[in-house]
This record gives sequence, structure tokens and C-alpha cells, in this order.
Amino acid sequence: MKKPGRIVIVGGGIAGILLATRLGDKLGRSGEASVTLIDRSPTHIWKPMLHTIAAGTRDVNQQRVIYLSHAREHGFTYQPGEMCGLDRQRREVQLAAIEAHDGGLMLEPRTVPYDVLLLCIGSRANDFGVPGVMEHCHLIDSQQQAEAFNVALRERSLRSVVKDEGLRVAIVGAGATGVELSAELSHLFELAAGYGDPGIREKLSLTLLEAGPRVLPAFPPEISSASQQRLEKIGFRVMTSTGVSAVEPGGLRYGDGKLVEADLMVWAAGVKAPDFMNRLAGLETNRANQIVVSGTLQSLHDENIFALGDCASLTPEGAQRPLPPTAQVAAQQAEHLARHLPEWILYTRPLPGFAFRDFGSLVSLSEYDSFGMLGRFGLFPGGLIQGKLAQLSHAMLYRRHQQALHGFRRATLLWTAEQINGLAQPDIRLA
Repeated sequence: MKKPGRIVIVGGGIAGILLATRLGDKLGRSGEASVTLIDRSPTHIWKPMLHTIAAGTRDVNQQRVIYLSHAREHGFTYQPGEMCGLDRQRREVQLAAIEAHDGGLMLEPRTVPYDVLLLCIGSRANDFGVPGVMEHCHLIDSQQQAEAFNVALRERSLRSVVKDEGLRVAIVGAGATGVELSAELSHLFELAAGYGDPGIREKLSLTLLEAGPRVLPAFPPEISSASQQRLEKIGFRVMTSTGVSAVEPGGLRYGDGKLVEADLMVWAAGVKAPDFMNRLAGLETNRANQIVVSGTLQSLHDENIFALGDCASLTPEGAQRPLPPTAQVAAQQAEHLARHLPEWILYTRPLPGFAFRDFGSLVSLSEYDSFGMLGRFGLFPGGLIQGKLAQLSHAMLYRRHQQALHGFRRATLLWTAEQINGLAQPDIRLA
């Protein structure tokens, strides 16, 4: 048995908080190891829910998990911070300085030592070097970004009502995030009609742009076609095979310089890990800054460093492509390591390889429709579902995440509290 070690998890997303919870319960409580979770945000939000936070159709306060409280309940510690580098020789994670709200220095740069490092840093949209994206577009990759967009959306909506003018929104990227956000914005304005302006929905003009030939390229063509038809029926403009060449204060340039005018712009195209991870401490990375890992989720050049979720690139044996950066992959990888890592740490037992089980994909077009593609595992492998069954399946994904973090009893209480609060609170965020 090894001496108690220092397990450091960077990133409190789906994979990170699940790992911290499981390893804290197994090793942290007993003192067999110290488990530390590092994240720049004090709270966790299930990432597939961010589009509803951005639209203001879901209460962020009811959905977030406070790291400090969760850590106390599950035997690990939480440290606020944003990773900016790594010293493999000294086995230290380097954290950037943290600014206070008034612009002053709250925490200076510091390091956190580790014996085993698990990188669960997640991903963000990829601007592909298109000029103007970071200056003029909103991103929806974190709770902070989603709330910032919601503030801008409410301000522009108020202006639209008071001045009786339209609100033009353009979203780049017709993957799940772009499509779901589009539908959620339509639902938001339909709900807002009950709070003062019956004609506010007609003021929303939304354009969804996709560089590829169809929306939802990860789904079968029939789901792509049905989703596009639904969005167009709502009244949205869908432009496929349209690559954006530049972003300006007033809109998006495409083609031979044509302009899609917009008051609010969202960039939801592409996926890449944070830029600082490119060749991080000599670790092998790909063009999306993801750390290339072996079948055991260990980095190729350091067995004490693991990467999983969106910041990792794993190509299963016999496969042509790496696993996709999805919540399903991240959750399964976290469960795999939570199950096998304790024996590797304590008793040096070999780690089994990770095997992904594809249970399919779901996309929800708010209250309008939902579509699902069943994976190779389940009752109807490869089947397609639509409507209420797909909506229920989509909702159950989040409930399963809550149960994994809190257990069945508390997850049930949280769901009940959410339903009760929903009866007393407005349907949309108004302030």
C-alpha cells in the first residue's frame, strides 16, 4: 500500500465534480488520500443546461452546486483558481492570479502540489482565427458567459419593447448548442408575451448559420432535416454551407462579403481545449489543444497525469476518430476512473482500459419538439425517437447527473423543490 497521496482534479465540470465526489467518498473521508478540486467558478452547472441559463428560461440558483458545500459533504477540498501552467518535474499545478470585483488582487499566482493529476478542464468554442469573434460575439461555454449573454439579452429586449423595434440575433454554429439555444430564445419570447407586450415574439429575428451542409451534423440526416424544418416553421432563418469570414459590431460577414445584420451575436461553432494546454509541459496534444491519452486515460508521457472529457483526445482501438467531446463520454470516463483509480493509487494494480458505451444522442428544441438517436446499447439499438419520449429522455439525463452527485434521496428532494419553486416563480428571468 502506498502512502497517502495528493490527488488534484482541475475543472469542476461533469467529469471533474463526479470524480471529486466519488474519490472524496472513497479516499478522502478515510484519509487514504487528499482530494482537491480546482475551478475558477465557485459553483457547478451541468453544461448541457447552459443554453437555458443564457436564455433565462431556467433559474440558475436552483441548478448550481456550490463547490465548498459539496466538498464538505463528500470528503474533498475546493480551491478557487484557474490553471495556467504545469511543472511536471516539481509536480505542481500553476494557477493564475484572481482579481477581486473592484479590480484589485484577491489571490496572487500560486501553485498546488500533486501526486496524481486529473485534468477535466473542458472545452470552449473554437473561433478558427475568424477576426472579430472574441470582440463582438458572446460565448456560452460557462455559467459566467451564459449569464453575461442573458444580461445583454434582457437589455436589448427592453430596448426593443420601449422603442418598438426588432431584436436581431445571429448564432454561428448549428450543433446541439446553437440549435437548442435558438429554440429556447423563441420559447423565451413567447413566455415574455404574457408579461406586457403580446407582440414581442414577432420582434425577434434570428439567423442560424452553419458552415457545414446541414444542421446537427452529428445526428442522422433525418433528424437534421426535421430540426431545420421545425426552426424554420418557428420563423427562424437557417443558413447552411455558410462560413463566416469576419465579425463586425453590426453583424457577420460571409461569402463574398455579404452581411447578416445582428444586434446580438453568439459563437457556438467548433470545440477546442483552452489555449494554454497546447503542448502543456511537453505533453502530446492535438490541433484542438486536447491532451492525447492512452486507453487508460493517462497522458502518453506521464502516467501520473490523466485527462478526460472535452480536454482529452482518445481514439479507441480500431476506431478511425477520437471519441466526441460530449457529456456522455465525460461522465463515463469519470465513472471509470472513480471505480479503478483507488486500487491503482493504493495497491499499484493495473488500470483497465476505458470502453465507451454509446447510448445515443438527444437534442431538445425547447417546448416545440425533441429528437433522439439511440446508440448501440439499449432496447432499440440505432433507433430514432421524437416528441414527448425524447423530451422525457432529455430531462432524465440531468436527473441522472443529479443522482450521481447527491444520491437518490437528495436528488428527488431537489427535483421536488424545483417543481414547487416553479409554481411560485416567474417562468422567465425578468431581472
